[in-house]
Amino acid sequence: MKASKSILFLATVNSHLYYFHIPFMKLLNLKGYDVEAAAAPVCGFKGKIEREGFVFHPISFSRNPLHPQNVIAFFQLYRLMKKNKYQLIHTHTPVASFLGRFAAKLAGVPSVLYTAHGFHFFDGAPKKNWLLYYTAERLAARFTDALLVMNQEDFENGKKLGFIPEESLFLVHGVGVDIEKYSQVQKDDAIRDELGISRDEIIVTCIAEFIKRKNHVFLLNTWMKLLENKNNRSLHLILVGDGNLFKSFKSKNLKNVYFLGRRSDVSSILNSSDIVTLTSIHEGLPRCIMEAMAAGKPVVATDIRGNRDLVEDGVNGYLVKLGDVEGLANSIIKLAEDDDLRKQMGKKGQEIIEAYSLENVLVEMTEIYDRFLI
Repeated sequence: MKASKSILFLATVNSHLYYFHIPFMKLLNLKGYDVEAAAAPVCGFKGKIEREGFVFHPISFSRNPLHPQNVIAFFQLYRLMKKNKYQLIHTHTPVASFLGRFAAKLAGVPSVLYTAHGFHFFDGAPKKNWLLYYTAERLAARFTDALLVMNQEDFENGKKLGFIPEESLFLVHGVGVDIEKYSQVQKDDAIRDELGISRDEIIVTCIAEFIKRKNHVFLLNTWMKLLENKNNRSLHLILVGDGNLFKSFKSKNLKNVYFLGRRSDVSSILNSSDIVTLTSIHEGLPRCIMEAMAAGKPVVATDIRGNRDLVEDGVNGYLVKLGDVEGLANSIIKLAEDDDLRKQMGKKGQEIIEAYSLENVLVEMTEIYDRFLI
């Protein structure tokens, strides 16, 4: 017989749960709840979640919302929820959240929370995104007790979906960032030694998965333009992350560009960087910018939802329009040429990011969970 105080965290893939939600699962554990996880068992994270002390249930999700595999996933979810009689379901990511909310209400789960990590419909999104994802959210809203969002644009769209601020709609400061981890790293410049970059040269770092949404094309086109000027030859671009486009980009063998893949020393790399950039097409609330701010680095980012919630143009970095090669290049050069400006913006970023600390977000989430845990 399952414990009566049981909670299920749900996402499309298990890596999402491991990277972003373990602290919140542990929070609920400490409050006396039996917390379990369910997702597609890809990326090798099943064992990692279990080693953190949580039961993991494999569900046959496909990231493609129209894939027939998701029909199987829906019935797997329904049977799991009916059997284990969870008190609360907290869903994440579009596919798992859409199916999970329907299955939860059908199975009689008392409370269903959904965190949108960035709606797939947004200002400037293709019409097909609005047709598919906005329609899906309208349908699922009636089966959702609370919607949690991470940026102002999604908050406004949440109201349009019928959710009521501070009753069923909550704007939270993301998934939290461990500020101490990034702000108190001792500068050892190991990455400079590894790559042969001298101490007086400028490192620009981008931490992003190599997928279309992260828009590396825009960044690298700008970079090639930058290096046409001999005065910019002391600039170096570090790219951290893997993904399905990684090999094709790496094969281009671009000057002063370093493809590092997935790294476990991100805090050290950020500490040795001078500028951090992110040129995504759309975001929810990017953790890499939060980490850069915690490390005291100025940020140059595209002026999109999520980025603009963190970066104040001219205060802790610069915002540039999508596709504006000249604007991106000029922003990087302006920071590269002014050490005092980098320090000033980096310090301001550290002040802004305090509200997004993991400790603060845990308090926010405790208050929300307490509303819906009977």
